Amino acid sequence: MALFQLKISLPDQPGSLGAIASAIGAAGCDIRSLSVLEAKEGIGYDEFLVAVPGTDPTDLVTVLSSMGGVTVISIEAVTQ
Repeated sequence: MALFQLKISLPDQPGSLGAIASAIGAAGCDIRSLSVLEAKEGIGYDEFLVAVPGTDPTDLVTVLSSMGGVTVISIEAVTQ
């Protein structure tokens, strides 16, 4: 598994973070850490450290990008 730092925006409403966590798991990935960065004007900004099977996070980005109101701001490999 490869580690990636993922920043997203999502609707700032109850259940949004849970839906993101479920989608990450459904993509076969594992959340290693989570930081809620801020919320403003109804949008939340979060950062995740995610373990992705293999070395390609494309499936994860596709799953998250298909969710209503969710934007993948950045995803960067983390070297160990």
